[in-house]
Amino acid sequence: PRPSPVDRPQVFPAEGPRRLRVALLNGCAQPVLRPDINESTIRLLTRHGCEVVIAAGSGCCGALVHHMGREDEAKAKARANVKAWTRELEENGLDAVVINTSGCGTTVKDYGHLLRDDPEWAEAAARIGAMTKDITEVMAGLDLKVKAGGPRPVVAYHAACSLQHGQQIKDAPKRLLKDAGFDIREAAESHLCCGSAGTYNLLQPELATRLRDRKVANIEATGAAMVAAGNLGCMVQISSGTDLPVVHTAELLDWALTAAKSAVEE
Repeated sequence: PRPSPVDRPQVFPAEGPRRLRVALLNGCAQPVLRPDINESTIRLLTRHGCEVVIAAGSGCCGALVHHMGREDEAKAKARANVKAWTRELEENGLDAVVINTSGCGTTVKDYGHLLRDDPEWAEAAARIGAMTKDITEVMAGLDLKVKAGGPRPVVAYHAACSLQHGQQIKDAPKRLLKDAGFDIREAAESHLCCGSAGTYNLLQPELATRLRDRKVANIEATGAAMVAAGNLGCMVQISSGTDLPVVHTAELLDWALTAAKSAVEE
């Protein structure tokens, strides 16, 4: 994997007047497997007036060890993030903690519950959980700079379980992609899991593969040229069963914005 310029603590200034100041969870698997996702997310946010900080001390959200019942490790990771973001909130101000991997987002939004018995961090954890937003929630509150233009690829939208069920975010990603000009198709049985499910595909590979194949068949039946999703685990899982490109919603929005910007400059 190539080194990413955004995989270390730093601040990315907003383009134009600053509208929001947000912390972005860099994550652990995503910077290694798909650094483009965080890079696209930061471009998308800064171009829409958001100052983006990757806070020193923040890192893995703790979801994967939590899935495996290693609660003490999960709490330690949660405390590290709560501490890093609380320091940032109190010293420089934060409007939101932004997550672009919905499996992580579901966990971070639940930090108040995870650390409810921690006398030192329970209150701060609840505050951080309450100000955590998926990237599509943040973008839905900003005026998307790219509007539907010429013909763009037909895209099958995959709703990650952690996004549609865990966070109850169902319309924002599809609406943003449609506003950016993409022809969005929803696959049949969109409520079903792709088989990734945190660590499920590692612990139950046979069942996970059956779920993946069912998901891929439904996606390919839409006739789409590519797949959009908001969760790295799903993206890796679905990619293993199809030749269709599987991209993040933020990457597609960033691409549309860059294309529109280039057209104006020309």
